Amino acid sequence: MSKYQKRSKQELARRVAEDIFDGAYVNLGIGMPTQVANYIPAGREVILHSENGILGMGPAPAEGLENYDLTNAGKQPVTLLPGGCYFHHADSFAMMRGGHLDISVLGAFQVSATGDLANWSTGEPGAIPAVGGAMDLAVGAKSTWVMMDLLTKAGECKVVEACSYPITGLACVKRIYTDLCTLECTPQGLRLIDVVPGLSQFELEAMTGLSIRPLLNKSPRTCSTSAITEAGLS
Repeated sequence: MSKYQKRSKQELARRVAEDIFDGAYVNLGIGMPTQVANYIPAGREVILHSENGILGMGPAPAEGLENYDLTNAGKQPVTLLPGGCYFHHADSFAMMRGGHLDISVLGAFQVSATGDLANWSTGEPGAIPAVGGAMDLAVGAKSTWVMMDLLTKAGECKVVEACSYPITGLACVKRIYTDLCTLECTPQGLRLIDVVPGLSQFELEAMTGLSIRPLLNKSPRTCSTSAITEAGLS
């Protein structure tokens, strides 16, 4: 039986941050994606956006220095980098819908092998709809990435052949960053970008129940949290 260690949430955030290119305008969705702001590589200029009307967010403030008049869309206190600003919600959505964001990093309940996204409702009776700006971000950004655990607490895979939860956007997800691997969604299905040490592609396919191809017909590489993918942005 193979031995592997999952990426922690902090390691996963660092892994996502490594792939964001210099000069990118990036929205970080509510939940796990907000941690990416803390791991932008030194010397790389990334302009972070929040849908409640912020451009130029920095990392989380130090304990005791929180300003609750400056929060992200998840109501978490944030910092503002020099040159950053905050503005009307409508202007923020104009940025999202107008194709002005290079990357949107979102959480998800499910992602299909071809990039369909379900992240606003499980469809359960009585569940509170929480779409927010997810639909706008999913189709408005030039590239949508998902950041999530690969498996649910019950052991079910969140990467599926077809989403069973209400759809947020069709064929919009380009990358899936998880605690066990990084995947690329293509019209032909999934391609493996990297996997945590000790976990084989065969075992990963058993977990997902899906066929996964190596990226660009190369053997999949194991990837520590400091590794950067061989491929650039999709």
